[in-house]
Amino acid sequence: MTEKLCLENAHLRMSVSPQGGCVLSLDSLDHQQPVLRAGEGTSPGDCGLFPMLPLANRVEGNGFTLHGRGIQLPESPADAQFFLHGDGWLMPWQVAEQSREHCILHLRQRHACGFDYQAELVYRLQGNALEIELTLTHLGEHPMLYGGGVHPFFHFTPQSRIQFAASGYWPEGPSHLPLAWIADLPAAADFSEAQYGAPDWLNVCYSGWNGRATIVHEQMIVTLCAPTNWLMLFRMPDEPFVCLEPQSHPVNAHRMPGQPGVVLLMPKETWRFSTSILVN
Repeated sequence: MTEKLCLENAHLRMSVSPQGGCVLSLDSLDHQQPVLRAGEGTSPGDCGLFPMLPLANRVEGNGFTLHGRGIQLPESPADAQFFLHGDGWLMPWQVAEQSREHCILHLRQRHACGFDYQAELVYRLQGNALEIELTLTHLGEHPMLYGGGVHPFFHFTPQSRIQFAASGYWPEGPSHLPLAWIADLPAAADFSEAQYGAPDWLNVCYSGWNGRATIVHEQMIVTLCAPTNWLMLFRMPDEPFVCLEPQSHPVNAHRMPGQPGVVLLMPKETWRFSTSILVN
């Protein structure tokens, strides 16, 4: 089993696994409560947070067109239909640097479809916040579309409340792909005012997000910040977590008109994504 990395400061304690570059746990020492659900890292997604790269979520048909050329994405051991969340969360990362309050992980990946990249992932405890920085450099000979984000599983109880603003969302359709975008949010999916929501399955992508979301607990407030307009929300019935996933593009962006949010990288060009989780 991959040895985990333990980080701690006066306010937060966390453990990181190089396998998948994932956060296994994040706890508040001030409140003696979990911020993220804890996992063992024994299987993909068995964690509190993982990185998504070189794309986020799913692409219809597991392929897209780039400059008139068909791109067929790789198969994934984690999903029968899609290159789900890319491959960064499935691969062993190399530990490049570690201190008491931060670690730096590296990953080198190459695929026949055109993904050819070097990634760096930084986890840093800064006061009462976890700062996450993801950097990806394209090393292929031809341009390629990139994107990604992070996939946290926030600790969530019946007493917890979520609040964030958005201009609309894409309801979930077959194979977890989006239906047509709508501006009128149903009550169970409208978190413009803090609420628990319905204890049902919900797996949708919001647009027009202002980059800030809060989870209010009885004695703790967790704030998620990311410089992007797209936020994925995923929850399951009777599970003590909710996923608020900031990502650089909406689900299936590669096949949407204009390919919103994904970035065409030329050789040696770099894409960056940052996220912070603040605990008060």
